[in-house]
Amino acid sequence: MKYDFNNTDKLDKIKEEVYDKAYKGTSTIAAIFNDCVIVGTDTRVSAGYFIAHKKGRKLFSITPKIAMTIAGLVADAQSLVDVLKYNSKLYELKQNKSMSAKSAARLLSLILHQNRFYPLYTELIIAGLDKNCFSVYRLDPLGSLINADYAATGSGTPYMIGFMEDNYKKNIDKNAGIKMISKALLSAMRRDMGSGNDFDILVIDKNGTYELSREEKDSLLQASLDIST
Repeated sequence: MKYDFNNTDKLDKIKEEVYDKAYKGTSTIAAIFNDCVIVGTDTRVSAGYFIAHKKGRKLFSITPKIAMTIAGLVADAQSLVDVLKYNSKLYELKQNKSMSAKSAARLLSLILHQNRFYPLYTELIIAGLDKNCFSVYRLDPLGSLINADYAATGSGTPYMIGFMEDNYKKNIDKNAGIKMISKALLSAMRRDMGSGNDFDILVIDKNGTYELSREEKDSLLQASLDIST
């Protein structure tokens, strides 16, 4: 099959369909702070207006220094998680060193772009360590790659970005960063019908990865309910 790359109407129609499917639900976010990068997601899996699962996993540890979040169609997103895990392990065996977050993001960008006429309906965030600094990369369904201090995907994006625009500070410590990410997630979960139920937060620092326990998440929820906080 031949494609007419000059047919902008067809390309625009594909893009419209891709973004319509990618924004049906979910809130994921990642941000760089003083000594770490922190990644968070909600856990609601929706199918249109139906809540298909309340404890869906949208946050994945690819290596001890790289995390990935998914939004969009679950099957497409999960297949990319498996592809990245396989290739990161293969890279480590061949090069005798861990893949960087930038390399992981570039690999996924190429895969998404190669499939742009049969797109994978997903938005992704890759966050982790690049040599001696932390990075956050956001990928859209057609393979566009953006490097930023913070990024969000899914239908909860407007609420999270609005919160971060007003409150984000890069030079705060890990504990303050965790509180900021949790508040951004909760702002989306309380206003977006495609997001909710619970949340997961993963911290990546130079020592590796650490995921918040149930007790720590409950403490953050309780603090968010305290008007004096």
